[in-house]
Amino acid sequence: MQRVSFDLTGEFVELNQLLKLVGLCDSGGAGKVMVASGVVKVDGKKELRKTAKIRAGQRVNVGDIHIDVVVA
Repeated sequence: MQRVSFDLTGEFVELNQLLKLVGLCDSGGAGKVMVASGVVKVDGKKELRKTAKIRAGQRVNVGDIHIDVVVA
């Protein structure tokens, strides 16, 4: 299991952009495809909304990678 911490500088980040910013995909478009495929979970629940607003305190899981979103 790999843990990644993402420092949130604004109110939220869109899910597809978060995946790009932490390096799990090359672009926001690739992030949208990843979310649409059903492999992304937010706080333990499958998330299919590509531009879901992710806020500080939430956890995003992609396979065995855990992304903790924290306030910068």
